[in-house]
Amino acid sequence: MALTQSEQKTLAAKTAVDTLIEQKKIFSGMKIGLGTGSTALPAVKRLSERIEDGTLHDIKAVVTSFQTENYCKDLGIPVYTLNDREIDGQLDLAIDGADEIDPENHLIKGGGAAHLLEKIVEYNSKELVIVADESKSVAHVGTKFPLPVEIVPGARRAVEKELKKLGAKCVLREGVRKCGPVITDNGNQILDCTWESPVNPVEMEDKIDRITGVVEVGFFTKLKPTAFIAHADGSVEIR
Repeated sequence: MALTQSEQKTLAAKTAVDTLIEQKKIFSGMKIGLGTGSTALPAVKRLSERIEDGTLHDIKAVVTSFQTENYCKDLGIPVYTLNDREIDGQLDLAIDGADEIDPENHLIKGGGAAHLLEKIVEYNSKELVIVADESKSVAHVGTKFPLPVEIVPGARRAVEKELKKLGAKCVLREGVRKCGPVITDNGNQILDCTWESPVNPVEMEDKIDRITGVVEVGFFTKLKPTAFIAHADGSVEIR
């Protein structure tokens, strides 16, 4: 029987954490960045299980959202910031999900509106591990799942004009069960962008980040991750 998408996410998360422990890439005393969303949280859960069974101890977590912070606290995982002396601005490893991942392991992240903190955490980690279900693996990023661009609210119209010059179609992200736009954990807004034809995500990350009023873009291309992608047949691809 084929695995559901939710089951694939759990499988990818468990496989990643257990494999990294076996490879001694996760070990006691590590400083680990923990991502946000429906695939990242099963990885947080698996990490807590390996702490509970005595495999790991003294794990220091730096989180990327209020959601992950609350979940870690509920599970008893100590939470720090990059500024704490124990962390000193540098992490050993970060684990997160992705909204899209291409054959070069370039990512789109930010479906949960947390990509600013995710990028701060993950670009300050020595290694990045991505866990995903098979639907996230695509030939090209940016043509189907919208690329999130976090913006200063007062710059919305100006940023939209610059993004359109880059060929993007932009939609202001609206809240669910809330009137008006989504407001990020940082007090900003999100423009969701798509392109009709594939773009170069490495170049586009830099171009969009240079636009005045942009806080951060959801392309992640500067740190090549190891990806654990679970499939409906129960296999996990590691690339």
